Formats: sequence, C-alpha cells, structure tokens
Amino acid sequence: MRGPLVCDLMSRPVVSAGPGTSFKELATLLAGNGIAAIPVVDEHRRPIGVVGEADLLARHGRDARRERGLRRLRVWTKAQGLTARELMTRRVPTVAKDEPLAGAARRLVETGLRCLYVVNAAGHLVGVLARRDVLRAFLRPDEELKETVEREVLQRSIRADLSTVEVRVDEGVVTLSGVIDRRSEVERAEWLTESVPGVVAVRNRLKYTQDDGAATELR
Repeated sequence: MRGPLVCDLMSRPVVSAGPGTSFKELATLLAGNGIAAIPVVDEHRRPIGVVGEADLLARHGRDARRERGLRRLRVWTKAQGLTARELMTRRVPTVAKDEPLAGAARRLVETGLRCLYVVNAAGHLVGVLARRDVLRAFLRPDEELKETVEREVLQRSIRADLSTVEVRVDEGVVTLSGVIDRRSEVERAEWLTESVPGVVAVRNRLKYTQDDGAATELR
C-alpha cells in the first residue's frame, strides 16, 4: 500500500543559513520567521548542522555572566562576531523525502524532535517536516479516508470483494465490517488501515470464513 510520503506534506522552501552567518543574522532569521531552529548548509545545500534558540541563549548566558555593568551592550557587541559554524550542533536529524510519512511521524514521536530536515537522494536539503505538518494529515475528510481504505487497503492490498465489506468513517474513526476470506486478512486489514495517515482509530468488526486454510465456522 502506497501511503503519503514525507515529500507530500513537508514544508518548503526551507529557511537556512551558511556556516558564516553571524549571531545577529541567525537571531533575526529565527525571530523573523517564527521558527525555533535553523539548518546550516554547505555550498551544495547539504545540511551540516543546526542552530536553535537554545544555542543562542546559551551563548548569551555565558557572555552575560562574564560581563557586568554594561552587560547588554557588550553581549551584543561580542555576539555579532560569532558564526553559525561556532554555534551549531553538528548532529542533524534528517529524513529522506521518499520515506513513508507514517515512519517519519513515528520517529518524531519516539525521539521527541520538533522537526526533521528532508533531503533528496544526493543529500541536499529540500524541505522540513514538522509536527504540525504531520497533524495536517488528520484534517483529511472522512469521505477521502473511506475511499483510501477501500482502494488501497481492501482492494489493492487485501483484494477483498467490496460487495461483502463495508467501510464507515466518523471523525477519522474507521469501522470495518462484513466478511472476507481468511483470518490473517482480517488482522492485516486492521493494521493496514491504522497506518493510513489521518486515521484516528480502527474498529474491526470483520468476520472470516477460513482460519487461514482450516475449515472453521464463520465466527
């Protein structure tokens, strides 16, 4: 089943900085674009680091502790000479643009990251996938989800006869009912439906006629 890919929901273009971008320029980019972090890219737009608000504030705090009296003036005077190369964290959380959205969303949840920087096959920065982008999938209309489950899950993956099954969607909650051939297909239909971006939950009321080849009664 081909669900949405990272490239389907990523945001672009990406606000980025070069290694020589100054402290003040970085602060302006973060504040002006309402973002918490900015990727640092080389001349080929390959991400080599990330500068976040915490990196700037940490530097400000160190300078502030050193300076008294004219603290604010001195901090900003010194800060203007610093660059992204000196401030950045070198570990960049990236994701391939053709990776399934479901896997990227799982990674955001498991790692607690706010975003992943999207790269193409050559490693060039092409987008950013934030938590808010993933949440957009849950805005898919119920009718669209119904059509996707019927087409991608039941017809294409399970090869079920749609005349014997029914899909209902209410506020993103999918109810599967009816009869298909095997027990394993009932279970597979459930987890494939759960993986469809935008599906909130699945109520599996499907019945089967065969327990994977064993002669059994309709449960």
